[in-house]
Amino acid sequence: MNPEHLQTTLQPINQSTHQPEPIVHCPLSIVNYHPTLKQYILILLTHTISETRAEISKQISEGKTIGFVPTMGALHEGHLQLVRQAAAENDFVAVSIFVNPIQFNNPDDLAKYPRTLGEDIKKLEGTGCGLVFAPSAQEMYPEPDTTEFDFGELDKVMEGKFRPGHFRGVAVVVKKLFEIVTPHKAYFGKKDYQQLAIIKRMVEMLNMPVDIISCAIIREPDGLAMSSRNTRLTTEERIEAPCIYKALAAVAENYSWFIPSGVKQLVMGEIQECPLMRVEYAEVVNSVTLQPFDDWNDTEHAVVCVAVYLGSVRLIDNIELF
Repeated sequence: MNPEHLQTTLQPINQSTHQPEPIVHCPLSIVNYHPTLKQYILILLTHTISETRAEISKQISEGKTIGFVPTMGALHEGHLQLVRQAAAENDFVAVSIFVNPIQFNNPDDLAKYPRTLGEDIKKLEGTGCGLVFAPSAQEMYPEPDTTEFDFGELDKVMEGKFRPGHFRGVAVVVKKLFEIVTPHKAYFGKKDYQQLAIIKRMVEMLNMPVDIISCAIIREPDGLAMSSRNTRLTTEERIEAPCIYKALAAVAENYSWFIPSGVKQLVMGEIQECPLMRVEYAEVVNSVTLQPFDDWNDTEHAVVCVAVYLGSVRLIDNIELF
C-alpha cells in the first residue's frame, strides 16, 4: 500500500474516545496515530529510552545496520540530507530530536531555540527515517550527569573559548545517545566543524563501535549555511547574512597570496564591512588539531572558522582551504 495514498484516505476519528492501533507496516516505517501530535505519522516516534532500545534491538536482531542522525530539531534541508545519506548507507535510520540543555551556556539562547516536533516529523516523511527518538530532559537526565572529558587543546579554542562547557554538554549527550541507539554509523554536518572533531575524538577515546560520517555543509542558494537559528533572523538580517559565506569564499580563492594571520584579518575585515554583523572570532587552523599555525607548510589541511553575531543571532560557518 502506498503510504501517501493511505494518508489521504484515512477517515476522521473521534479522538476523545478512540486512538487506533498501528494499521499498516511499511518497509522503513509504521503508520501510527500519535495522540500528542493528533495526526497520523509514517515514522515510529518514541519518547523513552526503553522503547527506543526495544525497537533498535528488534532491527538489529533482523540483521539490519543502523544509521543515526542526532539533531536538536527545527529541521531544515541540511538535516534531511544527512538522513537521506544515512538511509542510502544503512538498513534502518534513527533520528533523535532533543534540545540538550547542558550544552547551552546562555539561558536566553536555550529558551529561544525553536521546538517544532510536529513539523519535523512531517519533514522526515519520505527521507527513509524509521524512528524518531524525542525524549524529555528528565528522560535523558534523571540525575545530573557529572561525566568529564579531557579533549586536550581541542575544546579550548574557538567555540570552546567563547562557550565554556559547551563541548562537555555535547559530548555527554552524544555519548548517551550512542549508548541508547547503538548505531553502526552516525552522521554529522561539517558546519559544526569543531563539534565534529570533538565527537571523533570522543569515539576514539572511548573506543565506541560507531563510524562517524562527515557530511558537506548544505547552503541556501545565496550561500548562507543552513541552520535552525536562521529562522530567528529578521528580514533585514537575512538579506545581509550571505556576507559570511561571501567573505569565506573570497579568502578560499586567494589565501595563497597571504600568510595565515593575513587570511584571518582579511575574512574579519570582509565580514565587518556588513553593518549588522559583529565578528566574535575568525581563525585559520589545522583541520585536525584545530590549532593555529604560522606558515602554510606547517599543516597538510587547513580550515577557516568564524562565529558572527547578526543582530542577536549567533551564526557559525567555515570553509576548508586545502
